[in-house]
Amino acid sequence: MNGRSPHPIVKLVDIRKEYVMGHAGRKGATRLLWEGMDEPLEAGAWPIVSASPLPYFPHSQVPRELDRAGMDDVIAAFAAAARRADRAGFDMLEVHMAHGYLLASFLSPLTNRRTDAYGGPVSRRLRFPLEVFEAVRAVFPESKPMSVRISATDWADGGLSEDDLDAIARALKAAGCDVIDVSTGQTVADAKPVYGRMFQTPFSDRIRHGVGIPTIAVGNITTGDQINTILAAGRADLCALARPHLDDPHFTLHCAKEQGYPDVFWPNPYILGKPRLPPPAPR
Repeated sequence: MNGRSPHPIVKLVDIRKEYVMGHAGRKGATRLLWEGMDEPLEAGAWPIVSASPLPYFPHSQVPRELDRAGMDDVIAAFAAAARRADRAGFDMLEVHMAHGYLLASFLSPLTNRRTDAYGGPVSRRLRFPLEVFEAVRAVFPESKPMSVRISATDWADGGLSEDDLDAIARALKAAGCDVIDVSTGQTVADAKPVYGRMFQTPFSDRIRHGVGIPTIAVGNITTGDQINTILAAGRADLCALARPHLDDPHFTLHCAKEQGYPDVFWPNPYILGKPRLPPPAPR
């Protein structure tokens, strides 16, 4: 991708291990998901940082506005994590810039109220997230792809605009991002997302065709037919699923079987369930 490979999808389908890197920002020091999503810890919390000193909930801890020294520490930590990921054998890295975490808090005007060089128009809100990405890209092998997950909309008034989204995607492409993982929301607690089947795919479609960079579609994609439809229609280059795999750890194998597709790895304990090719027709 970005001129390095004429067949970007072929390059990506061999990915076996992907490492997602993120900083929780103002969503740090919170409870386990099933104990209260993004709710602050009742005890034992640690200091947190964000683009601006705005708490997630009114009763959440107020984060410290990240200063230049703190930015340098975060950049160094991301780069060190990328080096470790390479040594550990990861094939691909994703930098998490979505869902209201630290880097996302710089991108959204709802969470970035800074008056310095890192706040204001999207070109300035982009600066620190790009510094992080470029530091990671510089130490992660060029032969290995990198993705970025973004929230394409905040689902809230005054949040990211379509022009902001285009600018972010174009800047990431120029910085060497290979593929954008297109999610939405979770930036502010009072967001009003519009849910539905494959509800985030239109944002992937917009970025893929408008900016000319491969995308990953995510969000309420639940069947093999939906995946095939998204890919065949050119709305994304890949689909990422979480909940279907939590419900059925062998989701991909079952989809392959439904499609009669035998050319997929099956672990030995499950080999009897692998589809068989029909015998060749007699001549």
